[in-house]
Amino acid sequence: MNVIHQSTIHSLPLLARGKVRDMYAVGDDKLLIVASDRLSAFDVILDDPIPGKGAVLTALTEFWLKKLSHVVPNHATGIDPETVVAPNEREQVRGRAMVVKRLTPIMVEAVARGYLIGSGWKDYQATGQICGLRLPMGLKQASKLPEPLFTPAAKAEMGAHDENVDFEYVINAIGLKLANQIRQITLTLYQEASTYAAQRGIIIADTKFEFGLDAQGTLHLMDEVLTPDSSRFWPANQWQEGISPPSYDKQFVRDWLETQPWPKTHPAPRLPQDIIDRTATKYREACTVLTAASS
Repeated sequence: MNVIHQSTIHSLPLLARGKVRDMYAVGDDKLLIVASDRLSAFDVILDDPIPGKGAVLTALTEFWLKKLSHVVPNHATGIDPETVVAPNEREQVRGRAMVVKRLTPIMVEAVARGYLIGSGWKDYQATGQICGLRLPMGLKQASKLPEPLFTPAAKAEMGAHDENVDFEYVINAIGLKLANQIRQITLTLYQEASTYAAQRGIIIADTKFEFGLDAQGTLHLMDEVLTPDSSRFWPANQWQEGISPPSYDKQFVRDWLETQPWPKTHPAPRLPQDIIDRTATKYREACTVLTAASS
């Protein structure tokens, strides 16, 4: 498979480029979403792609959409991406793209946390709370929470950090009924996925989901689902409290960037080949462990 930092589909109108995905219009009611091999860290898109990353994100998303389809409708259409582009563009979409329903996105990140890590750990250290939810005293970094939490975030503009918000913010943004529906579905998705992953030796520490509405107002799960880009996957046999556990994601990149004299603005330092290779391996491992011999 070719390494793609940016797709160049000319047979469809380009709508947007995100940190990782390029979106094209397929008629008025569908989208072609191409997962590139771009990597972002600290909200900066790096110049060095991770070979095979887009294929892993697509394979895992398709896997989880099928596995969790009984919980909530999703944006998948089942249309082969190679059938909606020109013949000379098929290689760009092969194994790394999906044709999906065109939905109205809900501008709230639906985050589920089962462990205390990342921005949640920072908030807890500062206030004893996450998103307005008070937690027991004495928890450590990577502690398992008493129960999974819905900890939403307000979606930021490109290049800015999403901001943790409380449930009242979500209610004010989208209404009580939809806010409650998203909270319940987010926690159900997280609990079902976590149970499945635990059987394969992986802890899903946290994850974020995105939702949208169709023309009839029906809620759908959309975008990427339970990938190493949207989740923290930890090897269960290496988890312990008090540290940031090893993970199946871009932590190698973050750790290396933290050692560089870099203000965390574009452009980022160029990645050493060893960091690129190790990151690609971790993404592949996550996909293999989670999708192999599944029911």
